[in-house]
Amino acid sequence: MIQRIAFALLLAAAFALPGFAAEAPSAAAYGVRTENAWIPMKDGVRLSATLYMPDRAKPGEKFPAILEYQPYRKDDAMAARDYGIYTYFARRGYVCARVDIRGFGTSEGSPTDREYSEQERADGLQVISWLARQAWSNGNVGMMGISWSGFNSLQMAMLHPPELKAILAVDATAELFHDDIHYIDGMVHIDEFELNMDMAPGMTGAPDYTLDEKVLGPRFEAAPWSLLYLEHQLDGPFWRSPVRPLSEITIPSFLIGGLQDGYRDSIPAMLEQTKAPINAIVGPWNHSFPHDADFGPRIEWRDEAVRWWDYWLKGRDTGVSQDPKLVIYMQHWHPPDPTLQAVPGEWRREESWPPRDLTPTKLFLHPNHALANAVAAKDVHQLKYIPSIGVEAGFWWGDLLVDPRPVDAFSLVYDSAPLQDELAILGRPHALLWASATAPLADWFARLSDVAPDGTVTQITGAGLNGAQRESMSQPRDLEPGRVYPLDIEMHLTSWVFPKGHRIRVAISNALWPMVLPTPYPMTTSLELGGSDGSRLVLPVVPLHGAAPPAFQPPQLSEERTDIHTAGELLPGEWTTTRDEINHKTTIHWHGKSETNYPWGKETDYESLTYEADDMHPEISAVQGDAKSVFELKDRVLTWQGHLSVTTDQKNFYYKYTRELSKDGEMIKTKTWQETIPRDHQ
Repeated sequence: MIQRIAFALLLAAAFALPGFAAEAPSAAAYGVRTENAWIPMKDGVRLSATLYMPDRAKPGEKFPAILEYQPYRKDDAMAARDYGIYTYFARRGYVCARVDIRGFGTSEGSPTDREYSEQERADGLQVISWLARQAWSNGNVGMMGISWSGFNSLQMAMLHPPELKAILAVDATAELFHDDIHYIDGMVHIDEFELNMDMAPGMTGAPDYTLDEKVLGPRFEAAPWSLLYLEHQLDGPFWRSPVRPLSEITIPSFLIGGLQDGYRDSIPAMLEQTKAPINAIVGPWNHSFPHDADFGPRIEWRDEAVRWWDYWLKGRDTGVSQDPKLVIYMQHWHPPDPTLQAVPGEWRREESWPPRDLTPTKLFLHPNHALANAVAAKDVHQLKYIPSIGVEAGFWWGDLLVDPRPVDAFSLVYDSAPLQDELAILGRPHALLWASATAPLADWFARLSDVAPDGTVTQITGAGLNGAQRESMSQPRDLEPGRVYPLDIEMHLTSWVFPKGHRIRVAISNALWPMVLPTPYPMTTSLELGGSDGSRLVLPVVPLHGAAPPAFQPPQLSEERTDIHTAGELLPGEWTTTRDEINHKTTIHWHGKSETNYPWGKETDYESLTYEADDMHPEISAVQGDAKSVFELKDRVLTWQGHLSVTTDQKNFYYKYTRELSKDGEMIKTKTWQETIPRDHQ
């Protein structure tokens, strides 16, 4: 993407547009002040907003508004992060509104009954309208955010509020069943997010954390969302109601994603389905902003956002209309290393999606476990289902991983010959399989990896498919034991350059735990090989080098709040795996801790998860989770705790969640939810 006016002029020249000249983006010409505001809803509830305002404005000067709207507690948990982002935009002539959704943080009202609720969207429309009507407003509103606030930026764009002129969505998706973290690829997933969001509705807002029952009561009594989600195990109206087709987004969208983020597939989907102007950046990152990602190359993105907002909210021609449609990072080989600081590779630009020069390339699975262009001879490979495999392959389809060979050892593995030349891929690989199972329910997982000459394996991407959902995620059907089915496992977006001398590997398994909870039947699955349409891998092969985009700027130092100090982070935390080889049982334990000092006191957060699986009894599995937030205030210590338990047998999920609140060590509130939920093709 273009970083400064010189780049914009060069790009204009490249497109041979006579007379085109871009304006410089807004400079940091203002001071910053913050104001707290109440935004009234039609039912009398008030939402709490922090406004980051340009200071030293000229009399009568008007500004666009940029909204981020989410439940993540703007006055404590997100205060330090928000400051570094929104002071940047405020200095450049934008009023930035950080709004807690109803019933969270310092906003009034009862918590919404789910993520992306009808109430959240209705309130959001009123917030956008309120921002556009303020005396300081030029009438134009943009919406932005990462994760939740990226999700609802897409959702609000689908509703077409007239004041909303453009959005910027980071690490976001509109596929709430298939992509989000409750049902990864349509299969049950339980992780740290459930602990956080099941406890959060029961908490009151900073800095006083009131115990007034009128405020605390409705929050503490709000049902945990994880229970609601476990009751909706199929795609359908529940998951579809917050969203509309991507084609209904008619306002300009700036999309940012990461090749190690679980929501990255939404960007190619929007490029294919949305006719409104789209600019997109996809880097090597995980679930983070590009300037402070866990690993690099990190880039500055806020300058690109200013160019974007200037163009669509201020009417300044900063050259955005001439930017590449997509700038994406082509990853080069690196060893498996979760501590890697920078992924090697290069940026390239694409003007369409799929790339115009993409060549789908078939590699057939052969009886000798080779992967080759030639059609394979007929054969059948069988695999015994081991429910506890998968930890080395990741906890979602993202993040840098260790060597996945321990998972490969219990998978059907197919390797190419050493490559004679480098090979580049960009897109979503497919594993097209002919498979059967001896049980009525089975999951299949396909993982793509790079095998170095020394045997080291680096996992690149993968995906899973619930066999019952082979034709429909909303109307699953049991497998007929022994019957062979065609399966299309579309892997998640990736880029990669396989070096000369390396091998391409595809590994097929029926478990990827604890990412996905085990299916409940002992079984053996079979893979049919052979023929021109036999089981095969299809790679999106592209030329080694694409057109180079203008260079990104390195991250700028963010302004910081000097009155907030954090030590440690909950994520990634620490993981341990224990295997009882005699009894065929496996336990995985995770825990994390963080501490933050605020002007009003100290917050300490603890979370832990324990996963259990039994290879002899796949129907028996368990997830136990605990979360605790301790607020040491001037006059008291408040402790919120949440305890989650999900256990399984062949027919049911057994759910239990307890929320607790203590004051100075004495329990003052507790509530438990407990239900037996039938398994529905999960």
